[in-house]
Amino acid sequence: MNKILDIIKNPVLTYEQRVLSLARAAEDSINVLNISRETQALRDEGVICDLFEGHAPYRPRYIVPDYEKFMKQGSRFLDLEPPVDLHDAINNLLILYKHVPSISSFPVYIGNIDKLLNPFCKDDEESYRAIKRFLKHIDRTITDSFCHANIGPEDSLAGRLILRAERELKNSIPNLTLKLSEDTPKEFVLEAINTALVTAKPSFANHRMFSEDFSGDYGIASCYNGLNIGGGSYTLVRMNLYKLALKIDDFNNYLEVELPKAALCMLDYLDQRVKFLVYDTPFFKNNFLVKENLININKFTGMFGVLGLAEAVNHFVENSEDLKNRFGHSQDANAMGIKIIEKLESIVKSHTLEELYSSEGHYLLHSQVGIDSDLDTSPGCRIPIGDEPEIYKHVVQAAKYHKYFPSGIGDIFSFDSTVKKNPSYVLDIIKGAFRNGMRYISAYSTDCDVIRITGYLVKRSEIEKLQRGETALRNTAALGMGALENQRILERKVRY
Repeated sequence: MNKILDIIKNPVLTYEQRVLSLARAAEDSINVLNISRETQALRDEGVICDLFEGHAPYRPRYIVPDYEKFMKQGSRFLDLEPPVDLHDAINNLLILYKHVPSISSFPVYIGNIDKLLNPFCKDDEESYRAIKRFLKHIDRTITDSFCHANIGPEDSLAGRLILRAERELKNSIPNLTLKLSEDTPKEFVLEAINTALVTAKPSFANHRMFSEDFSGDYGIASCYNGLNIGGGSYTLVRMNLYKLALKIDDFNNYLEVELPKAALCMLDYLDQRVKFLVYDTPFFKNNFLVKENLININKFTGMFGVLGLAEAVNHFVENSEDLKNRFGHSQDANAMGIKIIEKLESIVKSHTLEELYSSEGHYLLHSQVGIDSDLDTSPGCRIPIGDEPEIYKHVVQAAKYHKYFPSGIGDIFSFDSTVKKNPSYVLDIIKGAFRNGMRYISAYSTDCDVIRITGYLVKRSEIEKLQRGETALRNTAALGMGALENQRILERKVRY
């Protein structure tokens, strides 16, 4: 009751944020999962974390609807006919977005929006104004930065209008990714880079790599999560590799005994969440997205997340106070990191659950971006802020891990504002990163109001509102404020 009263009395929550917080408190007031004593102990220690999914999962964490099918067929449930012009197309999408759930209660994927809108676009100011209003509406109503749109890999009029509008609006929502292939025209990519250096988006996805993992049928959702179109992920639970390491002195014991034990506990916990959602809730039986075949249970999987690899490795490194011995710099330390991820990959691939239909019964590894309360723990497999090597060394080191994480991993580079004069420099870095096996890369300029926290975006100006005790429209501003205080986001090495 005290928790509920605290939510009701919280002076900085909007009405919508208050309602969602009360709903989560209600869900967490019950326990329906059969969690073992060993697993619960790891949860209590913070080694296993369910990322606030709640004690009784009643909707998938991430839903990736087939919006192209929606545009062709309309919706019986929403009483919408297929669009005939740009205004129809935008209106239909905005209506559907209100009815796509997720862990945040907002859609985490809103489609390859350039492809959805391009058939209705004309090269005129009216189309531009319509798209600009569309993006502004999303920013003001889907007030959660885990909302994610895609563009590309092809050049298109709609794609260029979207990039132009984002440069002008400088909104933090939606997050945006350009699917970048070898055939994407250079001029279009440079447009995207110019936009990223103004408003921290789009990020860049290695289209070849994702297409191979998902047979060409993928969308980038939430932070940078690769998932099947028409499907999604039931759940994402993460393992804090560093917190597990703090309990152990010997690396071989960590690798061969304690890590497998913890992973098996987490896999059992993931299974519990998936089975409850599939068999004990009505979501996949009666939701209109299922009935109208905009999503299909056969395209769903689950995600096994990890973070804190660098700190886990450094815990076992001798003389780790010397940078040359640490993760990202030492060959021995880097080899330890690979051993940990390969051990986890082996364990996860040896575990099967029938309901993970889209991934042949296996969970997908995910390099988790962290949460605002994480202290001294780097996201996923990233090199810690403050330890970053020169950019070419950083790219080569980071890329080694990207092949293990089909459902998402990314690295972020902060550039001095002078780089805006030479976007081709950033393009060369992205191309080199992809050639070295990097899956996903983000770039922004140090003078942006919109900043990339980990996988999501927040406005500095909104964080400043919260710091003054004022209310902020977008709920992820609170997460960004915590990340700035706990994870040194503004101290990333600036690249020139």
